[in-house]
Amino acid sequence: MKKVWAGLAVLGIAALGLAACSNSTKKTSDSSPTTSKTAKKTDKLVVYSPNSEGLINATIPAFEEKYGVKVDLIQAGTGELFKKLESEKGAPVADVIFGGSYTQYATSGDLFQKYTAKDNNKVEKAYRNTTGYSTPYTLDGSVIVVNPTLTKGMNIKGYGDLLNKDLKGKIATADPANSSSAFAQLTNMLAAEGGYTSKKSWNYVKDLFTLVDGKISSSSSNVYKTVSDGEMAVGLSYEDPTVQLLNDGAKVKIVYPEEGTVFLPASAAIVKKAKNMDNAKKFIDFLVSKNVQDTLGTTTTNRPVRIGAKTSSNMKPYKDIKKITEDYDYVIKHKDDIVKKYNEIFVETQSK
Repeated sequence: MKKVWAGLAVLGIAALGLAACSNSTKKTSDSSPTTSKTAKKTDKLVVYSPNSEGLINATIPAFEEKYGVKVDLIQAGTGELFKKLESEKGAPVADVIFGGSYTQYATSGDLFQKYTAKDNNKVEKAYRNTTGYSTPYTLDGSVIVVNPTLTKGMNIKGYGDLLNKDLKGKIATADPANSSSAFAQLTNMLAAEGGYTSKKSWNYVKDLFTLVDGKISSSSSNVYKTVSDGEMAVGLSYEDPTVQLLNDGAKVKIVYPEEGTVFLPASAAIVKKAKNMDNAKKFIDFLVSKNVQDTLGTTTTNRPVRIGAKTSSNMKPYKDIKKITEDYDYVIKHKDDIVKKYNEIFVETQSK
């Protein structure tokens, strides 16, 4: 596997001259996916990905070994990579985009080749490929991370329990207008409290941010770090890094809101007119295969999408969590309106 990290300007140059290291082929118990009879067979695959090293290391080397395919991996931010795909759509460099939220895929469907993984029906129903081109492979949910010492005597089970005057100034959150995880928390609580346009829901947001008391964290990572470090009592965070806190021995508690947790998928897709189409299809099948999903659930902090996939002891079983499904179409269409309403409430809470 050859990896390249670059900004958008450099990516266009780097993608043209990549060489990849070879790996020996080793078959696993998963059967090979159905391949196209007309596709040109190659031993290469070009992957664009914004993913972490942990997720990359849990997938790419195993794919190379299983199929004898050499992967050229180009890593950069999600936005950069989607812009690059758009600029290259007449002559694509990448075969697969591996990572990114539902929003990016839902608004960029013209960039992708329609393909459904062979095990699509073994994925949790709410996260199966219904677009025809984007394949979810992991989920990340909105959670409340709690410092037990600073919340002693409080029984925090969900959003309602955060409306406690003793928590004023002790609730960590990033800015929903600038942080994707904070925005996901905002839409989660709106859905949980009655709906995206509900007066009751927005009154909850107003009450909560009155208690936040203007203490907006500079980043999403600062939210869970301040709770772990004992600077803040609770934080509006997301599952992936908070599970890592538990893995590292931090004295925190992860609360999946009793009102319901929204899990948002990370997805992958085949680039339209991909040069290594056969291998691209293998890669999509590979991501949702049993072996890979079990590996993701037990060796990373990324929640798998496959029904019954194994997870670590610090990750609460999916079946034991009350879930809410995001109305993706509404949120995508009305994101600016939701952010505007939040900003108005935030300014109002600060003027008191």
